[in-house]
Amino acid sequence: MPTPNVWNFGAGPAKLPTSVLQRAQAELLNYNNTGMSVMELSHRSKEFDNLHNKAQRDLRTLLNIPDNYKILFMQGGGNTQFAVVVYNLLAAKRHQIDDDLEEEFNPPLDYLITGSWSLKAAEEAKKLYNNVNIVFDAKKFYGSYGSIPPKEDWKLSGSKAAYVYYCDNETVNGVEFNNIPEIDPSVPLVCDMSSNILTRRVDISKFGVIYAGAQKNIGAAGLTVVIVREDLLVRSKNFDNKSSGIPAIPSMLDYKIMADHNSLYNTPPTFSIYISSLVFEWLLELGGVEAIEKTNLTKAKKLYEIIDNSKIYKSPVEKSVRSRMNVPFKIQREELESEFLKGAIELGMLQLKGHRSVGGIRASMYNAMTLEGVDFLIEYMMAFERKHCQ
Repeated sequence: MPTPNVWNFGAGPAKLPTSVLQRAQAELLNYNNTGMSVMELSHRSKEFDNLHNKAQRDLRTLLNIPDNYKILFMQGGGNTQFAVVVYNLLAAKRHQIDDDLEEEFNPPLDYLITGSWSLKAAEEAKKLYNNVNIVFDAKKFYGSYGSIPPKEDWKLSGSKAAYVYYCDNETVNGVEFNNIPEIDPSVPLVCDMSSNILTRRVDISKFGVIYAGAQKNIGAAGLTVVIVREDLLVRSKNFDNKSSGIPAIPSMLDYKIMADHNSLYNTPPTFSIYISSLVFEWLLELGGVEAIEKTNLTKAKKLYEIIDNSKIYKSPVEKSVRSRMNVPFKIQREELESEFLKGAIELGMLQLKGHRSVGGIRASMYNAMTLEGVDFLIEYMMAFERKHCQ
């Protein structure tokens, strides 16, 4: 159980609201007077069915999800969704085309690469399909990940594409889109929101598919939330896969199968769904996404002001695309970073070390991180700077 003098700035699995953990602890041995732990309930039981459906309703309320979208509770995290998206969206594209199509079915898959996670998604797509179009690669454009190229430099495929894919918030690189990319409205927009879902208001109707691993803002690791527009749910078995040009979809990766079975095609991650349901209730009690968005903006503004006005700290990310969730920064004298991290740990600030691929320092400030925790970090940063700038 977290204590008041421990501040978890980890990128994921991340900090959970203390009240959620306390409630889970209180209910661990006897959920809803069943005499059993929620981990022991059958996923076919009335008790779990009620929990499962309420979690979906609460998420729909929080994000104002339109009625023509399905909410799926899947497994495998973002890395699995890299492949799931390819399978399902190619099938959906093929479904839109007449069966007597004379030319080869080979629509491009468009990828916007802004950091480590969107790059991994594109690389996975290339393993499964032979026509992946890189709309832009920010690292090749700028020399490093920390900016998003202007729209005039994007190389979109237009209506030919099966979908356009992007990662809304790059956890490793600290890059976040400040608006929804404008694309051909006939093409489904697919978004990885693993690290910023439920942190700000978003127009779900602009998307074909949104997915998010739970372990940052939703709940415990093991659950992946997928929000998918109903017209993209097609039965892949309607096609002769060899002649249609689309790969057969494994049953566990098939959005249509999952939707038809209310995500209960197999045993779902029941405990992770339970924890997520508690987080949804917590958010609703706070005033929903609109309320938490204001807090998140305040946290980010305060921390970036300290970095920008500092003599020793520096941000590698362009101001217009800085993440509110993951704030990477460096100390201009790199030899001081180990001292900074050691001192932070001694004061109870944990997991501030930057991702192994980029180094430096990274403060992740998801919904459960309080203003008090961010203020504590800021006070330490100011004291550390005074010590080394005398």
